Amino acid sequence: MPCTTLLVGKKASYDGSTFIARNEDSPSGEFTAKKFVVIHPEEQPRKYKSVLSHVEIELPDNPMRYTAMPDALGKIGIWAAAGVNAENVAMTATETITSNELVLSADPLVEYKEATQDHPEVIGGIGEEDIVTLTLPYIHSAREGVLRLGSLLETYGTYEMNGIAFQDIDEIWWLETIGGHHWMAIRVPDDQYVVMPNQLGIDHFDFEDAYGAQKNYLCSSDLKDFVTNHFLDLSLDGNFNPRWAFGSHSDADHVYNTPRAWMMLKYFNPTTYKWEGEHADYTPEMDNLPFSLKPERKITIEDVKYSLSYHYQGTDFDPYNQHADPRLRGKYRPIGINRNNFLSCTQIRPYMPKENRSLEWICYGSNVFNAFVPFYTNIEKTPDYLANTTAEVTTENFYWVNRIIGALSDAHFAETANHIERYQNSVQSKGHFLIHQTDQQYLSEKKVELLQEANEIIAEMVKKETNFTLDKVLYTASCLMKNGFSRSDA
Repeated sequence: MPCTTLLVGKKASYDGSTFIARNEDSPSGEFTAKKFVVIHPEEQPRKYKSVLSHVEIELPDNPMRYTAMPDALGKIGIWAAAGVNAENVAMTATETITSNELVLSADPLVEYKEATQDHPEVIGGIGEEDIVTLTLPYIHSAREGVLRLGSLLETYGTYEMNGIAFQDIDEIWWLETIGGHHWMAIRVPDDQYVVMPNQLGIDHFDFEDAYGAQKNYLCSSDLKDFVTNHFLDLSLDGNFNPRWAFGSHSDADHVYNTPRAWMMLKYFNPTTYKWEGEHADYTPEMDNLPFSLKPERKITIEDVKYSLSYHYQGTDFDPYNQHADPRLRGKYRPIGINRNNFLSCTQIRPYMPKENRSLEWICYGSNVFNAFVPFYTNIEKTPDYLANTTAEVTTENFYWVNRIIGALSDAHFAETANHIERYQNSVQSKGHFLIHQTDQQYLSEKKVELLQEANEIIAEMVKKETNFTLDKVLYTASCLMKNGFSRSDA
């Protein structure tokens, strides 16, 4: 599934938290309704069966409670997408990534095939539909998440290439699948951030550590032999580069993938490198953009939201830039696109007690026009405004009202921009305020019930702000309808 991921180490964030954030985007021409829910241990399956691949997996009998962002309609499975469990361990899954012919011929994907008159059904592997449900309820650290998912991949295989992030209070790990059964994972440096735009991205790997201390690298047990036996190492200097070995080398990447990474790297490191012009160090179509960088300043929640909403503003590639070179306008795939399903950023805060340590910032619909809202995750139930998404288009839930605001605002971008900016600033400011207020109350009273109560107050706040913005945007768009006429009744 088309997505964009941002990972921020604890020494790179403004408050010492680890951040993992990801846009989930629908395929072109599709819009997948999402909801924010809590899955309790009694609701977790003990024998899981995938809708798409028909694989069946026995699950442990000791799942933890966790939050999830599943598909609201569930037509093709759960697609739990992102969440935090009761041990303050988070994951987001998945970032669909790329591969190449040599890898896929050496370790083919495990694809489902329907039964025919001549052949029985062929069961497929696991994929994005399944991964959070199979992993998050059972892990007590980010590293444990890598190892559990790695074991599942080696046992059952996968029918697609994916990148998955795991997070706890200290560490962030990024795992990338390789062919049908292989995988590698890297610990994100504490003082750096990682940008991932639908490509296999890891550009360095230490096999000695992966097969030894495993401090910063993990991989499938036979990955080194796999590389050697199938002549996958393309380096000339002896420094193994997984992106060259396992990734894609496609012209399509230069329109769809690499420009997104370039835009976000440019945002967080504007003066570290020259990003534009004749002598640029990096351009939107380069395959060697850094996997991770140390930012020029600490990264805030607002930076996460802004960068994952990018539509190339400030460049000629911006589809809304009426003064841009028309040959360049809209050339590259935006990060904030019409088919964003949701954005989730998990903030695990080291300065708070375990009970109120984790926050999940959420928005639905096109990121250019929505607002980031924080919620505590140590709860029994999420607010209805975020959980009651159905197939019915209605302003009574957060998903659909944001879709409506986005569709109206896109057609009148310049005229509605002030309403959207006010909406985003107001919701995010009030969200921070309400979290701070609740944190202080919790430290004083030590009542976990306060967290769920706070979530309801936050949901009421965002509902009021969202309806106010819809009213303003609808009025502006109505005044600009093509059949308008300046004269009223005589």
